[in-house]
Amino acid sequence: MKRLLLLALLSGSLLYSCKQDSSAVNPFDYTSTKDTTVSNGAVVSAHPLASAAGAYILRKGGNAVDAAIATQLALAVVFPEAGNIGGGGFTVIRLNDGKNITIDYREKAPGKAFRDMYLDSAGNPLLNLSQDGHLASGVPGAIAGIFESMKYAKLPFEKLIQPAIDLAEKGFAITAAEARGLNRTKDDFLKYNTVTPAFVKPSGEWKAGDTLIQTDLANTLKRIQKEGAKGFYEGETAKLIVEEMQRGGGIISYDDLKNYQAKEREPIFFDYKGYQILTMPLPSSGGIIVEQMLKMSEMYALDTMKFNSAQAVNLMAEIERRCFADRGKYLGDPDFYKVPVKTLVSDSYLKDRMANFVPGKAGNSVDIKEGIIPESEETTHFSVIDKDGNAVSVTTTINGGYGSRVVVGHAGFLMNNEMDDFSVKPGVPNMFGAVGQEANAVQPDKRMLSSMTPTIVLKDGKPWAILGTPGGTTIITSVYQTIVDLIDFKMSAHDAVNMPKFHHQWLPDVVYLEKGFDENVQKELEAMGYTIKPRGAIGRTEVILVNADGTITAVADHRGDDSAAGY
Repeated sequence: MKRLLLLALLSGSLLYSCKQDSSAVNPFDYTSTKDTTVSNGAVVSAHPLASAAGAYILRKGGNAVDAAIATQLALAVVFPEAGNIGGGGFTVIRLNDGKNITIDYREKAPGKAFRDMYLDSAGNPLLNLSQDGHLASGVPGAIAGIFESMKYAKLPFEKLIQPAIDLAEKGFAITAAEARGLNRTKDDFLKYNTVTPAFVKPSGEWKAGDTLIQTDLANTLKRIQKEGAKGFYEGETAKLIVEEMQRGGGIISYDDLKNYQAKEREPIFFDYKGYQILTMPLPSSGGIIVEQMLKMSEMYALDTMKFNSAQAVNLMAEIERRCFADRGKYLGDPDFYKVPVKTLVSDSYLKDRMANFVPGKAGNSVDIKEGIIPESEETTHFSVIDKDGNAVSVTTTINGGYGSRVVVGHAGFLMNNEMDDFSVKPGVPNMFGAVGQEANAVQPDKRMLSSMTPTIVLKDGKPWAILGTPGGTTIITSVYQTIVDLIDFKMSAHDAVNMPKFHHQWLPDVVYLEKGFDENVQKELEAMGYTIKPRGAIGRTEVILVNADGTITAVADHRGDDSAAGY
């Protein structure tokens, strides 16, 4: 207790000043809030302390963008499995003046990358190199993305990053899930790092309630606080990144870091049954595929079917199958490859794609391939809304759990293993089983294709639902299913988040059913000809829903330590 009081007295932190502000959260004694209904603003993310940081900023007069920045930076400290400054992501913003914004800060291939860099002399894929260690990392975009969004913020950046600095410098109590993750990854941390990171406990194993202090990361965040984006992409931090790459055989250079830029992209915006869907364009494959899936769904009376019935799963799985086949063939970084976006989402093309769908019968991915066009799993999501109706949906990633497992020596943050999201070799699946072709081949400075799908649903022109999820390729199908659950099946936000989900991604030709799925439905699907594989958790969906009376319901996924906060 004396230690906690001393920390509170010494800290000017937004989170540590428990006595001065009833909204603050004690980082050594906190719990997850799964459902909350509030009047003014809300944040829902993968960790209670990150949600608390965002909600605090809302209380202090920040808008949804301010809160999103504070949440994202806090996640980089308290959720090292996926929260990051060494990865990248996408941000979708709807301002209360009606402006739609999408920011792309996806990682890029380093300048020294080349097409066959993960093949041996016989042309066989070396997936260990694209998934583990220094060569697996793309150029990080997260910090550039944060500063690109600052133009829409209200508060000074110095205040928005302070909660993350305090959490890194003074520590926080880890959860049981975090302890398991760090213990499980200890051998990899030791194998792939030249400087032992804070994630390795000197003796014994981590346990729930242990304090994790990340001094090197705190110093990195202070450089960013003082110098802005240059505090990451240039100067001391850039030096530490390049030195780490050189020690471990990576290829990220000073020029790669200095030249990285986030981009505002033209949003994907379309109607679905009286609602408007605002989502992310390429190099996110999710936005295009969700548009395809919802438009295909509109061709059928999905809203007359029962949620998760064999009839509904049959239709939705066949839609998913066809869209993922298109993803593998046609989608890639639009700055490097001409993607036929307009055709892929056109009514005539989608009608043709469903022409061979037979209700009550499983399709076959050997016969059902991409459409004909003449001419080309660890992540984290959070959702935010403020009292003025500004909404932000953010999904970021370092790709696999703990990314490449490389922690930048003396800088304290994990690097991504995002190079695996390229098509290492046409037809060879990545760690999530996704198959790609030439559109997503490795090229210098190219952004790898992503499944991240941060999304905002509008009703009567105002934000109604803010949602997204981690989960590799299951991100897209989970976002699709959550929208359908809310609109077609009229489910509550709680049920849309927490009820069992399913997934089909063309190859492998399997329908994955989450634990808890109705066994009778599984038998019906098998009788239709589907190969069924039960599996563990699919995603960790975070939803904010604006109710008819103007109150805000925020729901955090039960599948993890996720937590909602608001006021």
